[in-house]
Amino acid sequence: MTTEVETTLRGPEAFNLARKALEAMESAGVWPTPLNYEVWIHYVGDPEGPLGREIHRLLKAREPFTEGTAEMLAAEFLPRGRLSEEIRDAGAVLNRELSSVASAIAQAQKSQAAYGETLAGASASIEGADQPETLRKVVSGLSKATARVQEENARLEARLEDSTKEVARLRDHLEQVRRDAMTDALTNLANRKAFDEELLRACDDAERAGTTVTLAIVDIDHFKRFNDTWGHQTGDQVLRYVASVIGRVSKPPRLAARYGGEEFALIFPRESAAEVEGVLNAIRQEIGSRALRRRSTDDELGAVTISAGLAQRHPGESGSQLLDRADAALYVSKHNGRDRVTNGERLRTQAAA
Repeated sequence: MTTEVETTLRGPEAFNLARKALEAMESAGVWPTPLNYEVWIHYVGDPEGPLGREIHRLLKAREPFTEGTAEMLAAEFLPRGRLSEEIRDAGAVLNRELSSVASAIAQAQKSQAAYGETLAGASASIEGADQPETLRKVVSGLSKATARVQEENARLEARLEDSTKEVARLRDHLEQVRRDAMTDALTNLANRKAFDEELLRACDDAERAGTTVTLAIVDIDHFKRFNDTWGHQTGDQVLRYVASVIGRVSKPPRLAARYGGEEFALIFPRESAAEVEGVLNAIRQEIGSRALRRRSTDDELGAVTISAGLAQRHPGESGSQLLDRADAALYVSKHNGRDRVTNGERLRTQAAA
């Protein structure tokens, strides 16, 4: 949640905000589950924020607010609190490890200092010794001191090894948390936050290296009809199916993300519009080639089709400008009958002719 909403929830306005959230959920026909409530109280508390704008878009488009939708929105727009909690927990463990290692090192330093004093004393004793018995005592003392230092060093080495393993485990855990915060829960593709960051990075890289990047927007045709006819769970099934096909052809350095609702976005670094057009048509043909069946009843759902638009970045063009052109190409695909791919660069050439 934003700082403003968190502050409100800890003050006298909290109850008023809670009532508004519940009223808005009831008005929209959304069940007040804990996850839905978390999402909607953020929406009501900050309607102009990224999450608020996305929910407003969903409401305006009359898109159903399913459990999958709530999970997507929470994963996409509310990952910071969970991520911060994971980081705090990891930080506490790391602090304990560092404190333990510091104690072990301090103890080893004391042992080394004591050993140094023992050696100094032994040296003085040897210089003044004139009897074998005295020398034997000195040597025996040195042997015991050496053994103690060796034991202390062995304990320190073992503690450092354990700490190294624990720090590596924490690193892997935090990396998994970071991936989860960037992943759409329903489709397992990248989420909107990950897409926004990658598009910015890809455009910066292309500008710096003088290379290209092509962006595509994919939309499932008549998706609302699936939800209205078969229910939201079947709609989620369709989303996962389309995402699985898109995901198979979107290995790094490509990136595929669930852009919102039934829309997907794909980033193709160093690939031309013509190359991406071929990839999108292959995706479109594979998705449309299968007649889906409803899992719960085995009813035939028919074929699913997609529309897509793409645009290739030009020098000096920002990510948002590239996104607008890809979205405009998608609109042309839908306007011309759907189940097709529109190459925005070809439209640009035709317009200039």
